[in-house]
Amino acid sequence: MTTPIPTGGFADANRRQVLYWRLLSRLFDRDEQPSLESASVAVVDDLGLPAALLDPAVSVDTIVQRFPTLAAELRGLLTPTDAEPDATGPDATGPDAIGPRAVGSDSGRDDAEPHDAEPDDAEPDDAEPHDAEPHDAAPHDDGPRADSAYLPGAAEVRRAALVSKVLLNVFATGSGPVSATQLARWQSDAGWFEQALGCEPGELRRQSGGLGGTLAGLEGDLVRRMHLREVLADPALASQLTPSMSLIEQLLRDKANLSGLALANAKALIRRFVDEVAEVLRTQVQQTSVGALDRSVPPKRVFRNLDLDRTIWQNLTNWSPDDERLYVDRLYYRHTARRTTPSRLIVVVDQSGSMVDAMVNCTILASIFAGLPKVDVHLIAYDTRALDLTPWVHDPFEVLLRTQLGGGTDGTAALTLARPKIAEPKNTVLVWISDFYEVNHQAVFDGLQAVHRSGAKVIPVGSVSSSGQQSVNPWFRQRLKDQGTPVISGHIRKLVSELKNFLT
Repeated sequence: MTTPIPTGGFADANRRQVLYWRLLSRLFDRDEQPSLESASVAVVDDLGLPAALLDPAVSVDTIVQRFPTLAAELRGLLTPTDAEPDATGPDATGPDAIGPRAVGSDSGRDDAEPHDAEPDDAEPDDAEPHDAEPHDAAPHDDGPRADSAYLPGAAEVRRAALVSKVLLNVFATGSGPVSATQLARWQSDAGWFEQALGCEPGELRRQSGGLGGTLAGLEGDLVRRMHLREVLADPALASQLTPSMSLIEQLLRDKANLSGLALANAKALIRRFVDEVAEVLRTQVQQTSVGALDRSVPPKRVFRNLDLDRTIWQNLTNWSPDDERLYVDRLYYRHTARRTTPSRLIVVVDQSGSMVDAMVNCTILASIFAGLPKVDVHLIAYDTRALDLTPWVHDPFEVLLRTQLGGGTDGTAALTLARPKIAEPKNTVLVWISDFYEVNHQAVFDGLQAVHRSGAKVIPVGSVSSSGQQSVNPWFRQRLKDQGTPVISGHIRKLVSELKNFLT
């Protein structure tokens, strides 16, 4: 029989602390602490929550399937209240990135209800007393009950139980081999964690750095611990995999060792991921008009080009106070003709081992810009050798299959391919994506400096690994900054913005 735990005041704070101390204990030590486990069971039981909430082997999906009402509580669970600073979201970093309320503290809650207030979902006066049913009468498989969970202060304890479940399932990844089922379950739990932070499932893991980088790193570790070749050879197991950057990185590294059904399943996963990322990037790019207005071409004198504001302004001297009319003796039209010289975009991507994120994202981005009118896109990948991938730039899937991640880094080979493509420097932009740890660093810098001095726009982009750690050679970073072409963040949104500014 479970002993009821009193609520209110210090008791509620103690119950939260029990749940959070258990969370920390399970994160850093796989062995259970009997006293914390039994106390946590008592707290969860008193809240009317299912005991499975404490079992890290039970996925969040399973909990939600059995108790659908919990789904709404989990979504946005770690987002801050109106009175709290916004410490969550894709760009949040540091220990408070999961939300101020997640640590069980009452600080900063001046807007909370008084302890003598009755919550909206409290029981009505004519409800049955709480002692009408013994605490140990039956399991709680019929869903959370509305009893002490809604007494004053219990809402925060309830929240602590749900927060503990999500964090434990995501961050206690253990060690040893991982099955496809375990990876799929972790990906699903990570999706619930992202929803708790107010993001869409998978959105945070696509971010570079901060909490998103940590999640991507955990996922990458799970993928490396999985016998991927055996999983891909089994259609039933392969169907459980959800494509992610970590998984795609492993597939691209191992594709030379795959054949038959395993290779076909790997290609299907890569294709799915490419399509998903392309959809996200396409919405960021949207429709970009290309080329500057050519004012040497007279505007077409048609109604749709009529510049009404300018026409009125230029004819204000013809205003007749007597007639109260504006007499127009000249119409003004907008210039709409654009220079026909196409803008040339040359994307050079370092395909060494640390550059898989940039390779995937920029390959897809290049294909999107290649689909815009009057943009001539060229794509070059390099390690110690360079490969011109321009013939396949419209199909990022084919590009990725032709890359070979790994090896050294010698950008002089890429410069040899890129320079002849700069026919009209003023209409050319060279995007160079790399960590800039080059074998011939002075020669590569001299080559980029020559391109910059020719009048072409040079956009150096730093590398970002799937673990979210950015690393750029400080020697290059300082010299590129002094040149007036500073290395921009590896985040894809900034690169999209830079390219749109040039092409508009």
